[in-house]
Amino acid sequence: MQKQKTKSEIKKARVKKGPGGMIATFFKWTAWGCFFFFILGCVVAAGIYFHISETLPKISTLADYRPPVISTIYADDNRKIAEFAKERRIVVPLTLMPRMLTEAFIAAEDSRFYKHQGIDFISIIRALFKNIEAGTIVQGGSTITQQVTKSFFLTPERNYARKIKEAILAYRIDKSFSKEEVLYLYLNQIYLGHGAYGVEAAAENYFGKSVSDLNLAECAILAGLPQAPSRDSPFRHPERAKQRQIYVLNRMVEEGIITNIQATEAINTELDIKPRRNWYIEEVPHYAEHVRRYVEKTYGADKLYNEGLQIYTAVNIEMQKIAREEMGAGLRALDKRQGYRGPVKHLAPSEIEPFFQALKSETEPVALTPGALTTGVVVSINDTEKILGVRLADGIGSLAPIDMRWARKASAQNPGDVLAVGDVIMVSIKSVADETGLFQLALEQTPAVQSALMCIEAQTGHVKTMVGGYDFKENQFNRAIQARRQPGSAFKPIIYAAAMDKGFTPASMIVDSPIVFTASESNIKWKPKNYEEKFNGPTLLRDALAHSRNIVSIKLLQQIGVGYAIDYARKLGIESPLSRNLSIALGSSGVSLLELLTAYSVFANHGYLVSPIFIIKIVDRDGNVLELNSSVRKKAIDKTTAYIVTSMLESVVQDGTGQRVQELHRPVAAKTGTTNDLFDAWFIGYTPRYITGTWVGFDEEKTLGRGETGGRAALPIWLGFMKRILADKPVQVFEVPDGVVFAKIDAKTGLLPIAESGETRFEVFKEGTQPTEYSEAPGTLAGPEDFFKSDL
Repeated sequence: MQKQKTKSEIKKARVKKGPGGMIATFFKWTAWGCFFFFILGCVVAAGIYFHISETLPKISTLADYRPPVISTIYADDNRKIAEFAKERRIVVPLTLMPRMLTEAFIAAEDSRFYKHQGIDFISIIRALFKNIEAGTIVQGGSTITQQVTKSFFLTPERNYARKIKEAILAYRIDKSFSKEEVLYLYLNQIYLGHGAYGVEAAAENYFGKSVSDLNLAECAILAGLPQAPSRDSPFRHPERAKQRQIYVLNRMVEEGIITNIQATEAINTELDIKPRRNWYIEEVPHYAEHVRRYVEKTYGADKLYNEGLQIYTAVNIEMQKIAREEMGAGLRALDKRQGYRGPVKHLAPSEIEPFFQALKSETEPVALTPGALTTGVVVSINDTEKILGVRLADGIGSLAPIDMRWARKASAQNPGDVLAVGDVIMVSIKSVADETGLFQLALEQTPAVQSALMCIEAQTGHVKTMVGGYDFKENQFNRAIQARRQPGSAFKPIIYAAAMDKGFTPASMIVDSPIVFTASESNIKWKPKNYEEKFNGPTLLRDALAHSRNIVSIKLLQQIGVGYAIDYARKLGIESPLSRNLSIALGSSGVSLLELLTAYSVFANHGYLVSPIFIIKIVDRDGNVLELNSSVRKKAIDKTTAYIVTSMLESVVQDGTGQRVQELHRPVAAKTGTTNDLFDAWFIGYTPRYITGTWVGFDEEKTLGRGETGGRAALPIWLGFMKRILADKPVQVFEVPDGVVFAKIDAKTGLLPIAESGETRFEVFKEGTQPTEYSEAPGTLAGPEDFFKSDL
């Protein structure tokens, strides 16, 4: 057994060692402890590093940088009309970015970018002291390389594990990629507010120009955005954006990139901050939406929204603008004929100011130029002078009785009988502010009725214009291609064309007299009638089509056969279901405006069916052509038949229901269309260059009102559009093909005239079909009633 030491022995031992021995022992064990913890720390750090490294993504994917980019739609002159993207990004090479732009970002975000290896410990310490001094976060310690790491590989949560991952990846990226490559990734990937990813999209957003055209002041604005794009938005918070710009410029001065003079000049540069254009809504919305649906259906949503497709279309921006203006004018005129529906809403006096404040913040300002439509509030009524005062978003206007006459009922003697103070109304600008500071206004209202207009270039089939409704923002339904409405008499040329190929001629005669059909199963009787509710006796087919005689059209269809007529319509591009009964002669089966224009284009193209073309070419981001559409001409009917129908449709303009179109002072072939109860009004017409169609009607299918036929409701829109697009075009005539002959006929019988008797005219025939018989002597028949009796 070991002998236990006494206290005195222990004390002696301590005395023997002395103070020096105790200190040496302490340092020895401390050193061993530190070494142990150092080894332990290294082992733990290595373990954490290897554990985290196993889950880190491979940075090699950055070498093949293919971020989501914008798909763009272009008009026929390569102007942009729409964009589609999940992230609005346009990738541009570093060589197209101004040096001042890259220097501005580096000065603001990472001044030691070219000195560190992905992580900058000096900047982290400096930012810490700056933030302590400011009492808030004014600087960050992340490098541009770390921001690239966060953007490409990491989630946005804030914890130590993510910071460690970020540091490891930043170091690896710095070792694997050049500084220029890192900058290229950063400046194309970074989010800069309002949906813009990358500097090119941001330059377009804020300044309406390419990044290569930015000046120093604009570069500094962009470089100030990465920390808080929403808070420092030049749109919403211009003061904050200005402060960030000044900070960036001062940092550039501190780094010796620019001089104080350059910074001062940039600070004083007036910036033209442009709200980003909504291409999709502004230019050709119905057309762009049609293209979008097609591309998404054909190539998939991922391709459309992420793969930067370049889609070239046939639409013409100027023609589209004219179409929208003429449609608006035509519908407002029609709407006024139906009466005033009252103000948009009524405001109490205390609500007027908040109303205008909300209006300014929610909508783009309207330029108060003649013809512009805007919203106003009635603020005063002077029944003595019969003048209303109307407050606008940016001014005051006056509304005279003559400019609101259409809204006044017979009993209304004063403006106050129609409107009241506080009424929110729609007005148009008649003239800009005069010396009194007042705008002269006219009362308007948003039309309840709808319309569609489409124009196709005859030779190519290019769809130059398509407007599917009055206001795309309110309703995206495209009535030009998605709606199936009864075409009424606008369908008749198809029946007449079929008859021309069945042996009939424009001089063939059918008696316009009463006719009754009885359904054998239901015993229901159908007694069709003409629009004017009278019968005209013996009628030449040319005259019957010109004046849209329903009875003649039905009898003509009865003679050629319903099945034959339907098959014929299919050859002309009509794909919608057609009822197998005689009512199709009156356009009882619904078709789209596009189908009807396609059919008429066969007549304009000498019997050839030219498929309508919306999209000319689609190119992917690598320059590969995915789709290329050129005009495809397929012979549908004989050229002589096509010309004869064109000639007959010219008579609609010269002598029939479309006479107002003579204002064009050029050859036009056209047809009006009106359905039962005036639910639908159509006007389809063409020149040798363009085929244009207009439809007018209510979506809920109700009457347009008394007298609102195709000639009154739809024709003015068509005419206004064609007048403007043809104003600078040379006059062209319809070419007469071989195989067509002209012969003088008796205007009443269609036969060869008796020499120097009766009214005669020239008629067009297929060669060999001109009449060989002469008219009977005048007075053989007692009158039209004999035709009726014999016909019945």
